[in-house]
Amino acid sequence: MTNKQAQAVAQQLGAIPTNNEKLEAEIQRLQRIDLVSLEQVEKLHNWLEEKRQSRQSARVVGESRTGKTMGCDAYRLRHKPTKEHGKPPTVPVVYIQITSECGARDLFSMILKHLKYQVIRGTVSEIRDRAFKVLKDCAVEMVIIDEADRLKPKTFAEVRDIFDKLQISVILVGTDRLDAVIKRDEQVYNRFRACHRFGKLSGEDFKRTVEIWEKQILKLPVASNLSSMKMLKILGQATGGYIGLMDMILRQSAIRALKKGLQKIDLETLKEVSTEYR
Repeated sequence: MTNKQAQAVAQQLGAIPTNNEKLEAEIQRLQRIDLVSLEQVEKLHNWLEEKRQSRQSARVVGESRTGKTMGCDAYRLRHKPTKEHGKPPTVPVVYIQITSECGARDLFSMILKHLKYQVIRGTVSEIRDRAFKVLKDCAVEMVIIDEADRLKPKTFAEVRDIFDKLQISVILVGTDRLDAVIKRDEQVYNRFRACHRFGKLSGEDFKRTVEIWEKQILKLPVASNLSSMKMLKILGQATGGYIGLMDMILRQSAIRALKKGLQKIDLETLKEVSTEYR
């Protein structure tokens, strides 16, 4: 289709209708990211707390969209930094989400940025020394590295040094690809042998989570009864138990229902949205 044809189609269809003020406010509310206290997140936090207190390194593994990132970042948020006049801030937990093909320079630069310190120019050795000093000055007790399977193979040696030289608990977070990567190096694997598997939801756990989402996240004017057998069957088939997919489907269903003029998610709307994810 040429640009002229596209312009003709756009002119024929006209401008996309805008939402009224009330509907737009509801849509914006449903777009906000909310942290919900879930049983499996609490279990993860208890496990992470043990690792922080004992200064042990480990890994968190689970399939994509199971909520690992949200759970780990929520743990970081529960350990609020403190500041005394004239002293560096005390930051118990550092959380970073690394980029693809992450090398040593990238890793230490992200740590410094998280701690709100300037990244110096220089060699990898100089940036490493700067990061180590800041980690020590800020009394960091745990560093959580999300998407850790993106680390370059040689960078795992740098991660080992954070644990070995500073006695800081390092938590690697990723999918099963992470397991495959670290098992190639026995020294790395032995330091991160302890593993918490962040799995999918099923049965009563899935039903309970859907109920929490309806009451605490969606908060529509009328109850949608999403935990009914018919609704749960549709959600279960579409999500496979992944929290992330469930969240996406329910938010989109809520917005579509409101745009239809409904006060709740009806079965037909849930079916419409769920079919897009199969």
